Amino acid sequence: MPAPIATALPASVMLPVHSALPLSTDLPEDIDVSDVVADVSDDGVSAPADDASELAAVVDRAADHGIKLSIVALDEDPGRDSQLRDLATEVGAEEGGTVLVLSPSWVGTYSDSISRVVLESGQDRTYTGDAVVSANRFVDEVIEPGPPWALFTALIVAIVVIASAATFFAKSRRATASRDAEKGDSAAGAGTSYERQKP
Repeated sequence: MPAPIATALPASVMLPVHSALPLSTDLPEDIDVSDVVADVSDDGVSAPADDASELAAVVDRAADHGIKLSIVALDEDPGRDSQLRDLATEVGAEEGGTVLVLSPSWVGTYSDSISRVVLESGQDRTYTGDAVVSANRFVDEVIEPGPPWALFTALIVAIVVIASAATFFAKSRRATASRDAEKGDSAAGAGTSYERQKP
């Protein structure tokens, strides 16, 4: 077994500090996670007053289906969309369950019980600009995910492979049967001509 390759850097080479340290959480400006967590711990919602009661109803509907959901709605978009996912992760670390963070144009999610595939499928349905409609659509998708397209694709590929194999098998049997018939005909023909020559 060959020895592992090691790379030595000259002492004068400096690596940037950020490459050696874990990235810190990037949260939206003017957001205090402890305030958000305090709001969420009351009724599962941290949102402007006009949406809070309707979003609480969405949280209750999710709870009826066994999903512990927390919803955070922001008045305006942060600097980057990734900040919403970081905020959802921070809230989820404190509260647990599933966290949906909405801004007018973006969405971020976290869950300790729902797969990332289902979360992102739910996120795809939330870009409405209306927090209540977005939250309801998210819950609809998480409760009853759409068709499993990967499974459908795998089934179609399997059907095509089986049909191809069956076609190949049938053709090879026909070719073998045809060759056997030709050999039988030539053997029978050869025997007949030999017998005719024999007086």
